[in-house]
Formats: sequence, C-alpha cells, structure tokens
Amino acid sequence: MKNGQGKTKNHTKCSTTSRLCRWTSGVVACVAVAAVLAWLATLIIPKPGYPNAKISLPMDEQQVARGEYLARVGDCVACHTAPGKPAFSGGLPIASPIGGMIPPNITPDKKTGIGNYSFGDFERAVRYGIAPSDDTLYPAMPWTSYSRITDNDMAALYAYFMHGVTPVAAPREHNTIPWPLSMRWPMTWWRWLFAPKPLPPGPLPKEPVALGAYYVTGLGHCGACHTPRAITLQEVVFDNSKGTQYLSGGQVIDGYSVPSLRGEQRSGLGQTHADEIVALLKTGRSDKTATFGPMSDVVTHSTQYMSDSDLSAIAAYLRSLQPNIIQDKPYYDLTTLNQLSRGEALSPGAKQYLSHCEGCHLSNGLGYKNKFPALALNTMVNNPDPASLIKIVLEGATNAETKHNDTLYSMPAYADSLSDGNIADILNFIRSSWGNQAPEVSASAVAEVRQNITTRNANSVRD
Repeated sequence: MKNGQGKTKNHTKCSTTSRLCRWTSGVVACVAVAAVLAWLATLIIPKPGYPNAKISLPMDEQQVARGEYLARVGDCVACHTAPGKPAFSGGLPIASPIGGMIPPNITPDKKTGIGNYSFGDFERAVRYGIAPSDDTLYPAMPWTSYSRITDNDMAALYAYFMHGVTPVAAPREHNTIPWPLSMRWPMTWWRWLFAPKPLPPGPLPKEPVALGAYYVTGLGHCGACHTPRAITLQEVVFDNSKGTQYLSGGQVIDGYSVPSLRGEQRSGLGQTHADEIVALLKTGRSDKTATFGPMSDVVTHSTQYMSDSDLSAIAAYLRSLQPNIIQDKPYYDLTTLNQLSRGEALSPGAKQYLSHCEGCHLSNGLGYKNKFPALALNTMVNNPDPASLIKIVLEGATNAETKHNDTLYSMPAYADSLSDGNIADILNFIRSSWGNQAPEVSASAVAEVRQNITTRNANSVRD
C-alpha cells in the first residue's frame, strides 16, 4: 500500500512537471513565432521616404550658407564632434537606458561618412530616421523632431553637408548597447508606434509665433530635453497641439533637472520677458539669470549664432505657451534681506549663505546683472526638483562662452568644503527666501547627487 501510494505521488508530480514543461515550451514557441513574424513585417512593409528623390534647388553658395545656419540651429556639432576632433567626424558615446550610442561621422567622406548619400538617402535619414541600410536610427538623433523640416531647408542642409563640410576619414565606432537590445529591427516597430508623422511640405512660416514653433519643435528639438518621456522612451507629445505637457520639463539630463519652458509663474517662463529669453539664447545670461550645464553648451554651439529675428520668434512662441501647472504669481519679499541686514535669527543655512554665496548673489538675492544670476524668484531655484541646484553647488558652473561675452564668470565647486547637510541648509535657505517657494531639500538628496557625480567621474576615467 505504501509503495503504491508512493508511486502514485511520484507519478502525479511527474505529470504536473510534464504539463508545466509543455506549457512553457508552448509559450516559448509562440513568442518565437511572434518575434519572427514581427521581424518579417519590418522587411515586408514598405518604408517611407524616397531614396531616389532629387534635390530640387541648386546647391549654390546661398544654399550652403543657409544649410550651415540650419546645422547650427540643429546643434549637429554637439553630438557628432568629439573634443579635439574635426567637425562632424564622430562623437562621444551618448548614454541611454539601453547603453551607449556613438554618433557617426557625417562628413562627406565617401568611405566612412555620408559622401555616398543621395539627397533621398539624406532626407529619409533626417526626416524619417531610416538609414540607407533600411535600419531605423536610434532617436538619440532627434529625427522625431527633424521630421518637421521644410523641403527647402532639407535641401539646404544637404547642400551644406555635401559641399560646405570638409571630408574626414574617420571609421565609425560601434555602439556599446548589449545584445539583444542592440538588435535594430525592433526599432522599426518603435518608429511605427511612437514616431510622429512628418508634417506636410510647406513654406517657411513668416508669422513670428509660427516661425518660433517651427524652430522649437523642429530643428531646435527643444522637446527632446524639455518634454517628459514615456516608459518606452518617446516624448509623450511632440508639439503643443495635445495639451500642456509639451516643454513642461521633468527630465533629468546629465544630472540636471530640466525646467519647464511654459508659462508657469514660478518654475517656468511666466515671469520672463521676451527680451530676456533672447538674451539668454544669444549670450547665456540676462539681467536676472544665466544658463548652465547642457543648456550652456546649446548656447555656445547653437543659439548664439541665430539671428535676432529668429530668436525673437522663438521667444514669442515660448511666451505663447500656457502653463502646465497653475502657480501663484511670485512677489519679492523683503523679510530675508531685513533679517540678514540686522543679523537677526540667522539659521544655519543663512550663515552658510553669508559665508559662501553672499559675495556674488548679494544679501538681497538679486546678484549682479549679466554677471551673477539672481536667486530671488529664479525659475530654477523654484523648480520642484533640486537636482540642478545641488549639482551646481557640488561641481560649480561657468557661463556659456559666446562671441557676445567679453568675460566668463564662474562659480566655484563646494564638493570638498561643504557637507551634504551644509549644502541642504544653504539650498533650503535660498528656496524659502526673497519670495521663493520650493520644497525642502534633504541631506540624503545631496548625498545621492554627490554619489552619482563620483560614479560618473570614475566611469569617465575608465573610458
């Protein structure tokens, strides 16, 4: 009886295991078949764009000059040029959640660059994100924004890259994305599901707000940083036609919290005048504030070269955007200035501020015009995410270098001289003074940013 029961139990266990194995095998087989069918679909379904398309305008000096201007607007040099290397000969790895992507050589070298691209090849890559090999390009290149470029501007860009850029022999380095994430065919499905459809061809807009929208949503690809992304990594919206999430901030780029470019009163551009936006894009500084981090690079490589009329159009468009979050209008508060002036009830943060910050940003928090930015009512100070402020205090910052600035001004790094608690105290003092209203910063938040900087620097040394 016992032996019989034992055999029954073992038989039952084997039967259950067998059924589980068959079920698992069936699921694996179904997934494999689905993957093969998905891959075949990327080969069978026709791809947009026309590789045999011809350029419709003469590639003369005027076209080349316009293309050079547009390449500046698109900030192509920032990704496709490594420090100390020839322009557009290939860039440094771009970090992403799936691995490092290395921008290729886009000079007109015929062996290692894009010298053999037809206009159709070029247009299809820039507007649709499809390489001559029919692979879909990773959207680290913002072709999802470049899909809005007009036909004439596309022709001008092609004229510039073929006739205005010096060919450089620089073989492409391989991306560091591990398999299976490195497979390209799933990117075709990503393109089908998430990429916006190119806008119908049309002339360059003339009305300022429309022209500003053309540059911001298109070549300027401002949404690539300033618009939130979904879990599948696409921008949640690509323009202002579907609500107020476009350019509403929320991403963290290179450790910096990206602000809103919409009309929020405290953390956006609601209190920033058009001439201030123009000054920031042209020089990296204004009477009230200054750029830093990746945005300073944008000013240095791109926007400082734009015409005043185009910058004014961008400012007009940004000023037209309604806020994503309704906030009270900020007002300057004299309480902190009076307390500092009398030396009364000084908190630990106030004492640290007087020791390390007051010399440049002043006890009134207004700084020096066009030199050291105001902290009072500053949009970044009032950003709910303090990552940018923490990073600047730890690493320091330098104004954007442009042809319009005679002198560069820098803020020293305090990583070695201030503790996490000290920095939290200073930032909490700043974020609650002169009318600022922002959430409290914890010492643990400072420690996290400090650790991220240490890890990044260690990885840079190993690379």
